[in-house]
Amino acid sequence: MTNSRIAAVDVGNDSIKAIFGKLDSELNIPNVIARDVEDRPVIGIEELDSKNPLEGIHIRVHSPALKENNAIYRVGHLATKSDNATELDPGSSKSEEDQTLVMLFSALALDAVQKDGSTGFKKSGSVIDANYTLGTGLPLREVKEGKDAGYRSKLLGSVHQVEFLVTPKYQGQKVNIKFDEIKVYPEGFAAYINLVMDNNLNIINKDLIDKRILIQDIGGLSTDIAVIKNRNVDDDKAQGFNLGVSEALESIREEIRSKHGVELDSRRDVVEIITKKNDRNHIMVKGSRTSVHDITDRILLDLAKKQYRLLRNVWQKNSQTEICYFVGGGSIVLKDYLKTLNNNLDGYNIDFFEDEKESIWMMANAYYKLISDFSRRTNKDKADQDKKPVKAN
Repeated sequence: MTNSRIAAVDVGNDSIKAIFGKLDSELNIPNVIARDVEDRPVIGIEELDSKNPLEGIHIRVHSPALKENNAIYRVGHLATKSDNATELDPGSSKSEEDQTLVMLFSALALDAVQKDGSTGFKKSGSVIDANYTLGTGLPLREVKEGKDAGYRSKLLGSVHQVEFLVTPKYQGQKVNIKFDEIKVYPEGFAAYINLVMDNNLNIINKDLIDKRILIQDIGGLSTDIAVIKNRNVDDDKAQGFNLGVSEALESIREEIRSKHGVELDSRRDVVEIITKKNDRNHIMVKGSRTSVHDITDRILLDLAKKQYRLLRNVWQKNSQTEICYFVGGGSIVLKDYLKTLNNNLDGYNIDFFEDEKESIWMMANAYYKLISDFSRRTNKDKADQDKKPVKAN
């Protein structure tokens, strides 16, 4: 029997968040890739292995699930330094993009090589055969369209290989990834699970469990509004929208470039400018501290108004709602604007997670709770079957 390792992976627009095993490992990698060549130039090649592998992910990916098979990529921090870096585009479907899979396979392969020897995976020479039980999710809109089934089926039953090329510490290693089981959860449902249950799915928030609540999950490419009543997500009333923060971040990045001549590597750099504790909404221009408040306020307030309109429309159709929780990376970016709008307008009962890490990791944590519970129940059923006495003929 294969040793299957639990993986809970949230492929967010800003970054991929992944939790592995018995909470013994986690990864957070910017969701940026760039096509590359096999022998990327490295200054000080002899010092390569002294560097952080997460800063230099350079891989070849082979998978029948990919449209572009056997392609070579820079991934994460390394990709942000490339002129041809790509991030997921607004309007794209997460379940149909090669980039989603490249990020997923990268995270799993990194876990396999980082935990070499402690996972129980079989290793032959420089090749690791890694088996995972995966919990992940898709935007509500894509699940409602049935895309979760296609996403799951193209991953199951195949071997997906990641070969580390010029990557610190792991150069020359290959990881063959197989999935023993995959569960794809709607993102809104996952947020609810994380709000009310612990890692063993015991109820930890009794005040919320029987309330009628909305969960507005603002991501990079989309927004999901889950409608919770009677301890369940109302599939008919829950809605997904093609409205995230990516387009606004790209607009801010472009305006900073045209107005100040400053080139930011990725949308993540924009998020850092907006959310950092000191000198928020300021950049350095030719060595001088310069405010970009006028740019960020105008663009983000406009997006916050659109998000608030979504909240108002869904709340009107669910008038007995008691509270709406804003979650996801986009809610951190828009929090101050949404609070101001709400105070000046309808005054709904809304709440945010003040712990930014909790909000950003909410989906990955939820997937971990759900897939761990599934794995426990599956293993228990198998054990019970094995204990049953064999009937004599």
